[in-house]
Amino acid sequence: MAKAGRPAQGATVIDVAARAGVSAMTVSRVINGRSGVSAATREAVERAIAELSYVPNVAARSLVTSAELRIGVVYSNPSAAFMSELLTGVFEEASTRGARLVLLKGEGGKAPDAAALARFAAAGLSGILLAPPLGEASAVLKALRGLDVPVAAIAAYHVPGATCVRIDDRRAACEMTRHLLDQGHRRLGFVTGNPNQAASAERRAGLEDALRDAPDASVQLVQGDFSYASGLRAGEELLDGPSPPTAIFASNDDMAAAVVSVAHRRQLDVPRQLTVVGFDDTTAAVTLWPPLTTIHQPVRRLAAEALALVADAARGSEGRTPTGRDLVLEHEMVLRSSTAAPPA
Repeated sequence: MAKAGRPAQGATVIDVAARAGVSAMTVSRVINGRSGVSAATREAVERAIAELSYVPNVAARSLVTSAELRIGVVYSNPSAAFMSELLTGVFEEASTRGARLVLLKGEGGKAPDAAALARFAAAGLSGILLAPPLGEASAVLKALRGLDVPVAAIAAYHVPGATCVRIDDRRAACEMTRHLLDQGHRRLGFVTGNPNQAASAERRAGLEDALRDAPDASVQLVQGDFSYASGLRAGEELLDGPSPPTAIFASNDDMAAAVVSVAHRRQLDVPRQLTVVGFDDTTAAVTLWPPLTTIHQPVRRLAAEALALVADAARGSEGRTPTGRDLVLEHEMVLRSSTAAPPA
């Protein structure tokens, strides 16, 4: 007997993904016979397809398979390591789908100007991806408003008219803070991220969640913007005080790497004299000494999932990407050599 709710004949690839406990991208790979899916996962997806009586809209798909799929990517991020991971995920997924990418870059973390956005929006795009911080930039959203194309915002929260693909930044930051507290640290420093990104506020909220359970701990907050330069300034400020922290948690790896650089310049041993941790797990986390303990945010997969969603919607097989959808992927805390108990 079919369960109450959406009729089985109206099931979509997203319904199948939810039933099977996998991503929409994985369902698409199973349907299209692509590799990279385990036998157990494939069986779970096929079982969900059968239970929901899901039938891909082959007629709608056939109308567009011969047409070029053009996916626009709007990006501007001060972290080269983060953008390298994001664009790699986009390129890899686009190549499996025969999609052509159209890129528009803003400078210095700012949105492209209005004229560039207008030309971009009129370029006959099948779908649009917004990389952080532009997924929450009012100028970009205003320029794209009213376009009849699916939009996905990567690592963003509550974007009107778009699907958001992200991790739970608050829970991740809470876990990292608890790890520092469990090591015995009670004087913490925290470098916040770009104030225009919701993820920054979520990471700070996660820090504060953990600190509520440690009333004997204190934290000094310093504003950053996710750039290496802001991490240098924050590191200097935190370590200049009369009672500097024994552990510094930076809101991304670029700023954490900058803090490590400041510590080295002051001849502080990391981690014996100062623990430093980051967030994202980009190449910046493993290209310095010591390698950073950090939160692994699956940036490539976030980007690939976002492209898969807009590509499937643009193909017409699932209709337009549902507005307000929030796809949350799992994160992981990666323990490396930059953490230790506080000095005696």
